Amino acid sequence: MTTTTSENIAPAPHSPLAGLDLAPFTFTRRCWVDLTPDSVYQLISDVSLIDTWSPSASAVSYEPGEGPWVGARFSGRNRRDGREWVTHSEVVQADPGSAFAFVVGGAEQGIVRWDWHFCKQGAGSIVQQTWRLLRTDPVLGDTPEDLHALRDHMANSAEATLLSLAEWIAGHRTE
Repeated sequence: MTTTTSENIAPAPHSPLAGLDLAPFTFTRRCWVDLTPDSVYQLISDVSLIDTWSPSASAVSYEPGEGPWVGARFSGRNRRDGREWVTHSEVVQADPGSAFAFVVGGAEQGIVRWDWHFCKQGAGSIVQQTWRLLRTDPVLGDTPEDLHALRDHMANSAEATLLSLAEWIAGHRTE
């Protein structure tokens, strides 16, 4: 299995972000959904569905012949502050019914890691989504303030995504 390290990777010494502690650039959000962990995993690992819930992502799809397994690659469009761009990601964890994770930029040189965890609670599941900055990159911003704004934007997007997912599941309940 390909994994990323939990070490904080600092930028080059000449960068204005050199030596920046990346630990504050992470967050976790949770919600309860009326679906089993196995079924939620199936929804989340089908990355083409993400634009159904996310206010920031669209046109997400696996590369031809790829799927929800470790090493699979996918791309998608992201939006923020009137800008739009394409990202390329790699699945780094695929545990049906419990966890799905990917790294934007690929497992070896990625800049952001998204983790999803699913845990049974009552008749449904707790869905947990975590975002973690792995290293700085000029595309994300040049100052700590830029990175804080990015983290805050992504936290708001994750909250909106989780709420939309829960509402969508409630409206499409088939189990």
